Amino acid sequence: MRIEELPLDPEVVEALRKRGIEQLYPPQEEAIRRGLLEGRNLVVAAPTAAGKTLIAELAMVNTARRGRKAIYLVPLKAIASEKYAEFSEAWRGLGIRTAVSVGDYDSSDAHLAGYDVIISTYEKMDSLLRHHAPWLADVGLVVVDEIHYIDDPKRGPTLEMLVAHLKNVLPEAQLLALSATIGNVEELAEWLDAEPVVSGWRPVPLREGVYHGGRIYYADGQVETVPGATGNAPRDLVNDTLRKGGQALVFVNSRRRAVSLASLLADTVSRHVDPRAAAEYADMLRRESESRELAKLLGSLVERGVAFHHAGLSYVERRIVEEAFRNNAVKAVVATPTLGAGVNLPARRVVIDSYTRYEVGLGRMPIKVMEYKQFAGRAGRPGYDEVGEAILVASRSHEVDELLENYIFQEPEPVYSKMGTGPAVRSHVLAAIASHGYRTREDLDRLMGLTLYASQYGTRRLAERVDRTLKYLVEKGFVEESGRTLAPTRLGLRVSELYIDPRTAETVLRGLRLDRPKATALGYLHLIAMTPDMPRLPLRSGDYRRLEALLDAHYPELILRPEDVEILDREDYREYLAALKTALMLSDWINELDMDTLLKRYDVGPGDVRAYAETAAWLAYAAAELSRLEKPDKYPDLSNLHLRVKHGVKEELLELVKVPGIGRVRARRLYDAGIRGVEDLRRADPVRILSIASIGPETLKRILEYVGSDKPAPQTGGQRNARRRGNLLDYM
Repeated sequence: MRIEELPLDPEVVEALRKRGIEQLYPPQEEAIRRGLLEGRNLVVAAPTAAGKTLIAELAMVNTARRGRKAIYLVPLKAIASEKYAEFSEAWRGLGIRTAVSVGDYDSSDAHLAGYDVIISTYEKMDSLLRHHAPWLADVGLVVVDEIHYIDDPKRGPTLEMLVAHLKNVLPEAQLLALSATIGNVEELAEWLDAEPVVSGWRPVPLREGVYHGGRIYYADGQVETVPGATGNAPRDLVNDTLRKGGQALVFVNSRRRAVSLASLLADTVSRHVDPRAAAEYADMLRRESESRELAKLLGSLVERGVAFHHAGLSYVERRIVEEAFRNNAVKAVVATPTLGAGVNLPARRVVIDSYTRYEVGLGRMPIKVMEYKQFAGRAGRPGYDEVGEAILVASRSHEVDELLENYIFQEPEPVYSKMGTGPAVRSHVLAAIASHGYRTREDLDRLMGLTLYASQYGTRRLAERVDRTLKYLVEKGFVEESGRTLAPTRLGLRVSELYIDPRTAETVLRGLRLDRPKATALGYLHLIAMTPDMPRLPLRSGDYRRLEALLDAHYPELILRPEDVEILDREDYREYLAALKTALMLSDWINELDMDTLLKRYDVGPGDVRAYAETAAWLAYAAAELSRLEKPDKYPDLSNLHLRVKHGVKEELLELVKVPGIGRVRARRLYDAGIRGVEDLRRADPVRILSIASIGPETLKRILEYVGSDKPAPQTGGQRNARRRGNLLDYM
C-alpha cells in the first residue's frame, strides 16, 4: 500500500514522504486493513524494525488530528526519551505537540493538558490515574509498547492493572499493543478485546545459526567456516563481521564479561576503525563522564572502535556509546541484556555469547526463547545490510543441535500474568479502594475480573489473595471496613498517592514511632533501605566483617536496629546488612564523594548510583510526607533529605542545584569559589561563571535566564563546540 492511499490528510502524507516513506511495510498495511485508522483495538506482534512504531505514529497522528490525545506507554525511561526525540522531531511540523512524563509520582501533571501525544512509563501513568489527571478524559488512544512486559515479575503487575483501569475509565479509547515477541498473541488479543496482527516479515532478512569449532551451523542447513578461527568464539565472529564490512553486537551475561570481552576484542577491532571519528567520541567520554576511571577505560576502548554497554554506565555514557555505534565510529559493542530491552541499536551480526544466566537461588539457568528473539531482532540495519545474522555460541558440539531446536526453531513462550505476587496485590488493591473508588468487595471483584490473571487462571485464586490483602490493609490502618463498604483512611489515601507499597509505609511509620533522638541522615537512609520498595546493594565476600564493624560504629544513628526487626535466620541478617551497605553508599553520595570513590568502595557505576538515588529520593520524599501525617515538623532531618539524595549534595548546595544546568559537580565548584546561591549568580560576571563551571553558552544562557540576570553570555570557539556536542554534561 502506498502512503497516498491512506485515509489521512495531505499534510500527514507529505510529512511521511519527507521522511522517505513512500510505501507501507506488510505489517503496517495489515494493521490498516484491520481497522487501525477506524479506532479498532489491535495487538501487533512483528519483528524488530518491521515498522511497529510507525503503526503507532499513524494511529497517534490520526487521533491528534481528531482533537483527541494519544498516550504512548513504555517500560523504561530510556525508551521514553528515545521515543520523545523521535516523535517530536517527526510531527512538529504538523503542530502536534509531544511531551514526556516519567518522574514525580505525586502529581497529576496538569501541564500535560496542552499536549497531543504524551509518552510515559507504565508506573508514571499508573500514578497519573491515581491522581485523577483531568486531561485523561480527552484521551482517545492508548499505545502499550513492549506489551510482553506483562510477563515481567517487577513491571508486569503494574502494566496489567494499568490496562485494566484504562479499559474501565476510558472504555471508548482505542487500544494498540505492540511487541516483537509474544507466544500467545490470540490470548492477549482476546483479553484486550482486540484484533491480532501477527507478522514474521522483516525489512532485512534474518539468518540464524549456532557457532562451534570455527563453523557456523545455519538454520537452513548450510555450514560456513569462519576464516582464521582462534578458538575464541566472540572474537572470531566479530572479526569475521568486520572483515565483511559490518558491525557486531555481542550479548553477554554479566558486566564483568562485557568489560573483559570488550578489552579482548580491542586489538582485533582497531584495524577496522577510522581513528579520528573514534577519538572524537573517546574524548567526549573523558570530558563528560562522572567517573574518571570508568571514562579512562571506556575511552581507551572506544578509541580502538569497541565499547561495553551495561546499566552501570551513566545515561550520558550509554548515549555516547550508542551514538558512536550508530555513526560507525565504534564497530563492536559488548552488552548485557539491558541493551536488548527496547533500545534501537541494530547491527549486521548479533552474537549471543552465552545462553545461560545466573539467577539468585537457582544458579545458572537458560534464558527464555523470548529473550533470545529480542537479541536476534537487533540483527540487520535497514538501508545498510542485505541480511542480518543472529549467532548463538555453543561451548560443546552436542549443543549445536540443542540450540537450533530450543531457540532458533522455537516460538517465544506465552506471556503469563504475574499478579499473583504479594506486593503487587497489596499496592493495587489499596489503590483500587483509595484512588479509584472501588468501595465494595463486589467492585473489587469486578476490577480483578478485568485482569489477565483472571482470564488465564480464573478468579478464585485471585479472590483468595484479595481477601488476605484486605484483612492486612484493615489491620494496619490503611482501609476501614463497615459492613460491606470499604473506605480508605487518611493514611491509606496518602500511601496510594505516594505510589509506595503499604509495607513500605508500615516500615517507615514503625521506625518514626521509635523516636530515635540521635537519628541522622544515615539512620533515615537505612530505614528507607529496609523497605520492600528499595533495592539493596548485593553483599560481596568480605563485606560481613566490615559492615558489622560499621554497624557498631553507627549504632546510635540508626532507627531500625537489629533488635527492632525480626531476624530469624542468616538470610534475614544478610538483608539487614545489605540495607546498611546501601544506606552507607547513599550517605557517601549525599556527602559528595566522587564517582570513582563510590565505584571503588561499593563496586557501583554512575548508572547504578543514579538508579539507587532516584528510588531512595522518592522514598525519602514519601517518608517526609508520612511524617507529616504522624507529627508535623517533628522530623526536620527528613525535610530536605529527598533533595539531597536526588542531587547527591550536602545541604549547603541545594539552592544552586535547583538551577537548570547546575548539578552536583558544578554546584560545588561555584560554591567553593564564593558563588553560593541564586543572588550570587545574578550578580556574578558571566565570564567568571564560565571559568569556574566549565559550561557552554547555551547552558550559561539558561542559568542567567533562570536567575533573572540581564548580562549577556559570552561565546568562545571551544564553547561553540560544546554546544555542537549537545552539552551532555548539563545534568551534572
